[in-house]
Amino acid sequence: MLFADSMSLLWLSYYGLSLLVVMAIYFALAWLPRLPRLVITWGVSGVMWMPANYRLPLVEEGEFYTGWAPSAMVAAVAFFEHSTSGLRNGLLWAILGIALGACVGIALWWWRRPMPVEEAPARRQSIEEPQPVRRREPVIR
Repeated sequence: MLFADSMSLLWLSYYGLSLLVVMAIYFALAWLPRLPRLVITWGVSGVMWMPANYRLPLVEEGEFYTGWAPSAMVAAVAFFEHSTSGLRNGLLWAILGIALGACVGIALWWWRRPMPVEEAPARRQSIEEPQPVRRREPVIR
């Protein structure tokens, strides 16, 4: 149920807010050329959107709670808890998210890059059709 206390609503609101963050990052980097702006923006979105699996101990001995969370949050919580396995898991997924996001940014730049101006047809046309000679007016001396 989407309107109750549910994980679906939590993830939906997280992705909605992260879209606002991604748009703010893109517009804040407007002073950069298009390629670095897309790579940075999509790298940040990759680290925000890449999920990672986590495992937290419960109060009872030997019981654990497992679930999914954004990899940056998994790495941050594992860092504060001094959990090397959780930190490794979170950071590996975060790095993978950055790499995938940067690849998406490069692919978008490549897809929408400006086409180079072809100078060969204009040069060929000037060779085939020479410029008209400027008419010289007769002069009486």
